[in-house]
Amino acid sequence: MHVDEEAADGQVVIHDADAEDALEEARLRFVEDDSAEPQEDTPHGVRGMDEMVAIIEALIFVSEEPLNVKALADVLKEDRGWIEVALEELAREFNARNGGLYLREVAGGWQFATRPEHHEHVRAFLKSRPSAKLSLAALETLAVIAYKQPITVPEILEIRGVQSSSAIKTLLDKRLIIAKGRKETVGRPMMYGTSKEFLLQFGLKDLTELPNVEDFEDLAGGV
Repeated sequence: MHVDEEAADGQVVIHDADAEDALEEARLRFVEDDSAEPQEDTPHGVRGMDEMVAIIEALIFVSEEPLNVKALADVLKEDRGWIEVALEELAREFNARNGGLYLREVAGGWQFATRPEHHEHVRAFLKSRPSAKLSLAALETLAVIAYKQPITVPEILEIRGVQSSSAIKTLLDKRLIIAKGRKETVGRPMMYGTSKEFLLQFGLKDLTELPNVEDFEDLAGGV
């Protein structure tokens, strides 16, 4: 404590430096606390639900392939559980519109797609455009592989009754099938099965959603 100055009325003003410092520090803390914005109740305290939903919607829209939870979590640096909650909210909000598009889970990820009830019109439009469709041989070979996988070329020949080498090459080029290893038998022939691209082209979540053969051939007509 020390005498610092004389007031205008002649009285002496006594200053306590330690007390003043303490008061100033308390005042600054109060100002900082008062101006601080409240934090969102989120796992990382960074993004709220509305922001997460909007970002995920944008990422799914621009992605050429379905986005899974892991990919989204890696990009956004968020917990997978938080991503799953945001995805569920996005699907609920988007699909409640009952518009021409909906958010679906397919091939292990999430993707926007046209609603099944509009497929007839979509196919009519797509068929009006030039495209490199599968030949009958390639279509038959794809059907055999889809329903009998993993399967070797000799086994496909036994079912179809004709050589399928050219059709196999076409399906590999279109990435509709992939090699599934070699069969432990004489000659160890290569086995083939359908790919993730196959699921994407046919709008299947997994192989359990394969339709019957007749419906499959109808769907494959547009591939």
